[in-house]
Amino acid sequence: MPNRFTQVPDRPVPLLSGAGRVVLPLADAFMVVMASRPSSDSLATTWVTPATITLCAATMLLGTPLSALAVSVSLAHGSLPLLLAAAVLALLTLGSASVLVVAVAQRRLPAR
Repeated sequence: MPNRFTQVPDRPVPLLSGAGRVVLPLADAFMVVMASRPSSDSLATTWVTPATITLCAATMLLGTPLSALAVSVSLAHGSLPLLLAAAVLALLTLGSASVLVVAVAQRRLPAR
């Protein structure tokens, strides 16, 4: 039974165009890495849920400044482990951004 975090539109997922289509492979790979692979194997045919949108937005809002801060601190102190942590956080943020782009593209396009 869907709730506000899992409820998606009743219509089919629209065909992605533009930025949504460009970042789709990255978004799909990110979902696999995060162990959240959709049953259809692709966000091209599966709606991004509101819960996923919320988590990705929070990751972007927190991850972007934190990774920038970690990079600057690691460079100032010459800390390779902190620089590696910043890189991982930046990749997490990039993956979250790609899923958000797909989610926005899904909701802006008419159904197939």
